[in-house]
Amino acid sequence: MEVIAAKSAGFCFGVARAVRMAEELAASAQCPRMLGDLIHNRRETERLAALGLTVIASPEEAEAGDAVLLRAHGVGREVYEALAVRGAQVLDATCPKVRRVQRLVREAQAEGRQSVMIGDPAHSEVRGVGGWCHNLLVFSGPEEALSWAENAENAINLPITVVSQTTLRREIWESSLKILKKQCTNVKIFDTICDATHTRQSEAAQIAATVDAMVVVGDPKSANTKHLTEICRSRCPRVFQVEDAGGVPDLTGCARVGLTAGASTPASIIKEVIKTMSEEKIQGEGMENFAEMVEQYTQTLNTGDKVTGVVTAITPTEVHVDLGCKQAGYIPVDQLTDDPTVKPEDVVKVGDEVELFVIRVNDVEGYATLSKKKVDANKAWEVIEAACESKDVLEGIVTEENKGGVVVSVNGARVFVPASQSGLPRDAAMTELVKQRVKLRITEVNRARRRVVGSIKVVQQETRAAAAAEVWANIEVGKRYTGTVKSMTSYGVFVDIGGVDGMVHISDLSWSRIKHPSEAVSIGETLEVYVISFDADKRKISLGVKDRDTNPWQVFMDTYQVGDTAKVRIVKLMTFGAFAEVVPGVDGLIHISQIADRRIEKPGDVLSEGEIVEAKITAVDEEKKKISLSMRALLAPAPAEADEE
Repeated sequence: MEVIAAKSAGFCFGVARAVRMAEELAASAQCPRMLGDLIHNRRETERLAALGLTVIASPEEAEAGDAVLLRAHGVGREVYEALAVRGAQVLDATCPKVRRVQRLVREAQAEGRQSVMIGDPAHSEVRGVGGWCHNLLVFSGPEEALSWAENAENAINLPITVVSQTTLRREIWESSLKILKKQCTNVKIFDTICDATHTRQSEAAQIAATVDAMVVVGDPKSANTKHLTEICRSRCPRVFQVEDAGGVPDLTGCARVGLTAGASTPASIIKEVIKTMSEEKIQGEGMENFAEMVEQYTQTLNTGDKVTGVVTAITPTEVHVDLGCKQAGYIPVDQLTDDPTVKPEDVVKVGDEVELFVIRVNDVEGYATLSKKKVDANKAWEVIEAACESKDVLEGIVTEENKGGVVVSVNGARVFVPASQSGLPRDAAMTELVKQRVKLRITEVNRARRRVVGSIKVVQQETRAAAAAEVWANIEVGKRYTGTVKSMTSYGVFVDIGGVDGMVHISDLSWSRIKHPSEAVSIGETLEVYVISFDADKRKISLGVKDRDTNPWQVFMDTYQVGDTAKVRIVKLMTFGAFAEVVPGVDGLIHISQIADRRIEKPGDVLSEGEIVEAKITAVDEEKKKISLSMRALLAPAPAEADEE
């Protein structure tokens, strides 16, 4: 007898996750409770009850402080509210796929749309989804969908959002959609059939079409198992649905037998069925085949194993992995990478083949907790040790501030960088580096103690030294650089032009007259500068910022001539008059006698610094670049004063 076993038989990820949560709850909580059956499998529910998980039928049975686990099929909003009123702690084992359906109908209601679900109205998943919106319409198939569309008032124009039960048969979904799309004009469709369900059903259909008999293992209450049986019966003349090994049929006379199992069927029951079939029911040819199957199902992973798996799904909290065996694998998001700045989908993609480290195994229920970052960290040791020997520069993300420094994640390995080697000023906070990508050199490796020390400062110094050498090798008077203002004094600013600091004197910051550099620039500002002079021996560079191509005197000469009136800004008051800026970088003198049409004691009696006034250009000395201005010339003098003058 040839036996063909479905690779996807047994626990799906959502069920495995719920069982894992139940076991953890039983081990940690004083009064662990389950609200109803966690999954649709009687034997599994009994096993969990034996671990101390008490089953309660309603939220009213919960007491303040109880830890209550919600089933994988999900519940309505009212259950959460009732448990909150009772003061119970809620642990949500709802399958992420089901939670998405709940979110979709909730959003549909907020948008004013009617939610429609294709599925079994009596199924607990469907009833739970109904608790997240008002008046959920549930159609078991295309006939009910057609009846509603033809008889409901204004169904053709009603805005509807259509979702499916996650374990629905795809042909029912597609035929129902065909009706709704034809009968309604405002339809939003979300295909929420679980990928694992579709894979399981497709695989069962393919096997059933090629065998003489098909065995489906699962609880009679399981919708997933029920649908598998229906699919198999449509393609195979002899289909047997069994709950456990006690229901294994007599398969005498069958040349080929297929085997699959529902998503709520634990690996332990599948093993029992295979063992019973191989030892008691199958005779003659085929014994070796079944022995291989038993080996496949009974083979377990061990903590510490290295495995290779394929990513099948990604959620915000976990990554699902197909390990090619009966254990369902998942990677908690904190075991994916040490980099807190990235999302799971930035690290892996569905279909990626990844190497993983097994950190926990529940072989009885068929799931394994995996770590990618541990594998990455082990690989990183080789890279780090080589980099320490070769003095190579590595890159990493600063993940945390630690006592006396920071921790940098380099390819998954933790590298400690002391504060003195962080590259920050002595009084700076180490938190400035957290989440930053940095370059560092490994200075110490102790694999036995799992200790790695690195230096960011060394790399910064070397980078700056290399940049400085490049500057001094190519510097010349007039050459332009883009620099950053590093510090400031009363007489100028120091600008980093790439590993070398040069000074811009206050007089070279602007054509305009300024009293302090802060009037023109600020620390950290980027400046375009040019070299005025330099001394390579003394390592000094004089820089300028004023645009040499824009000569302010020429601008003045091109704009004004003697006799013109200009708006000028008073920049300095003297005893003999006031200096006023005509154009940026060019000042003229208003003699005290030309400020007013009367005699004044001092310019400050009439003017103040910063004031804008109108003045007439009365004289220009091009050779000495001097300008005479007059405010009085623009005033109409009194006759007597004019004669006296």
